Amino acid sequence: MIKYLARKIFKDFQGEILALPTRSILFAAGCMLFLLPLFTRDLYLLRILSLAAFFAIFAASWDLLAGICGQFNLGHSLFFGVAAYSSALLNLRLGLPTVLTIPAGALVAVAAGLVLGLPGLRLKGPYFSLASLAFPTIMLGVVITFSNMTGGELGISGISRLSSTRLIEFYVSQTVMVIAVLIMWKIATSKTGLIFHAIREDEIAVRASGINTSFYKMLAFSLSGFFAGIAGGMYAHFMRVAGPSTLDLVLSLQIIVWAIFGGIATIYGPVVGVFILFPLIEFLRIVPQIRTLAFALIVIIVLRIMPEGVTTWVQDLLEKECPRCKERNAFILSSCRICGVEIGRGFKIKFLKRGA
Repeated sequence: MIKYLARKIFKDFQGEILALPTRSILFAAGCMLFLLPLFTRDLYLLRILSLAAFFAIFAASWDLLAGICGQFNLGHSLFFGVAAYSSALLNLRLGLPTVLTIPAGALVAVAAGLVLGLPGLRLKGPYFSLASLAFPTIMLGVVITFSNMTGGELGISGISRLSSTRLIEFYVSQTVMVIAVLIMWKIATSKTGLIFHAIREDEIAVRASGINTSFYKMLAFSLSGFFAGIAGGMYAHFMRVAGPSTLDLVLSLQIIVWAIFGGIATIYGPVVGVFILFPLIEFLRIVPQIRTLAFALIVIIVLRIMPEGVTTWVQDLLEKECPRCKERNAFILSSCRICGVEIGRGFKIKFLKRGA
């Protein structure tokens, strides 16, 4: 039984990851990330990469809702902030360990999101996006009103650390990020994910085919909120504080920039965007006077060259889509790995076209 499962896992890994250049590159980058502490124990670097992991989960969760399902949420920090506060309160007031407070905080975030979001999910197109802007603002008002419990503008401090050392926190953050992103990616590529894609493309047609689109939109909203809550709870325990900044509207806008930079509707694209842009903005602290301007110029220039995001651009360069089954194939293949249709070796042609 174990041998069969191991063989099946390896076969799936070979067919899903190693068969495509883009995913192989991401896998290699992930391995290098886990091996990094063997070469350096710089605590500042480990801290930056740990924070990047939390924000990567957060950005991927937004992509699950906005990129995959088409529900463009401008107030996604609601889930992040509610989970951060909930995890902090459960740890500080009830003494629960982090292994319980983080998932419990994520569930509270989902509940709060459904209370505020269910009326908004009835709205279509830009109206839902505009309504979602109010979600974190409403919750921020609640935080300020009940300052005796939430700490008001000062927030909640003194909660337990995510782990005992910075090195262990690094490995915990990276491991949870990989697991969470893989789960979201499998959801996006499952039958449920196919319905999410269909709702994004034409909700009326999906409803006409007999599918309850309201249920699936609520499901996408809940799943997205849960993973964003996991990121918020881990962030609170890592920083040992939960404050109004976790509900800041700017945070919602930041993850949209990261997701678009990496490539939306891919799940792993926003992860790449975060791991490029978050360390970059930290590096630009050496020039504080022009930090924001330099960051904005870099983002604009890259998106001008790669309008659909970094991962999508690399994917188009190294992979080809089969005209029959629409599966992607490595550029070195002359026939589709799934259905065998002739697709030609298109890398040099595509490269020349881009350089023309």
